[in-house]
Amino acid sequence: MRYANLLNDFAFKYVFGEDCKEANDALKSLLTVFLERKVNHVVVKNSELVKDYSKMKSPRLDLLVEFDDQTTVDLEMQLRQTKDNLPIRFSYYLARLHGSQQLEGKYYGELKETIVLVFFNVNLIDNHRMCNTFTLRNEEGLSFVEESQDRMKLRTVEMAKLDVNKPLEDMNEQEKMIYYFLNCHKGMDDSKIKVMIESDGVIQMLEKRVETISDDGWKKIIEDFQKLHENEERMERQLELEELQKVKEEVQKTKEEVQKEKQEAKKVMLEATKKSVEADKKVEQMIYKMYEDGFSFEQISNYCSLSVDELKSLTKS
Repeated sequence: MRYANLLNDFAFKYVFGEDCKEANDALKSLLTVFLERKVNHVVVKNSELVKDYSKMKSPRLDLLVEFDDQTTVDLEMQLRQTKDNLPIRFSYYLARLHGSQQLEGKYYGELKETIVLVFFNVNLIDNHRMCNTFTLRNEEGLSFVEESQDRMKLRTVEMAKLDVNKPLEDMNEQEKMIYYFLNCHKGMDDSKIKVMIESDGVIQMLEKRVETISDDGWKKIIEDFQKLHENEERMERQLELEELQKVKEEVQKTKEEVQKEKQEAKKVMLEATKKSVEADKKVEQMIYKMYEDGFSFEQISNYCSLSVDELKSLTKS
């Protein structure tokens, strides 16, 4: 069993992002397979990210790739769903990447294509496709711009949808590469990996890159980087707990406010009842006085809401 694991974000970015011919060839193969377009020349715009991981504040690495036609790709390896909503996050990445182009003194038609290519090891999209491409479309699937002019694309690869038990001979190039990503740490111990290493030129190329991170020295680097991920997870869990506590406190505060409003409403109701009783007593006193002063029941009835019969009953009591 080897130490290398391409599901480790740092290992993934190192294999494909190092500034050397082998990594560049592996990167071109990756992009050709998953973007389904011929890639002859690419440049990693921020390959320095993989040279000194110890200075990184966050274990997330953005691998920015530029084609010879200036198409820019943000390559991401995301193992899990996080507190930050991933679809929203990567939509933001795409918008930010597209908006980072220098357009001063140029026409909008000169904007170059931008693509965010994301590898997930979780299921996020409700269909059976492992690879999905998202563009600007309306509710009926009508594209906002002509397909040839659509400059923003989000390409997702959901590795968890791969049928790992599928016979190797029935797998396409995307499935084979994903299987390799998921199982390369097993090396020749995995029968499918063994066959691919022996017969598939692209996998052979990837295997050479993986071998460069399979010794004891790289074991520590990858383990340290994994600790960064774990620390980030702990921080996210702490944030979740703090937010849940805030929600709990807000609910309690709302309950207390509702209870207070109920008590105030009850107090108002009691006060109103008291005033109503007092008013009724004053009305009765006034009726008695008018009756004693010689007013007839018909006359008194004109000054209050009681009928003659009700007045007679009241005075008798």
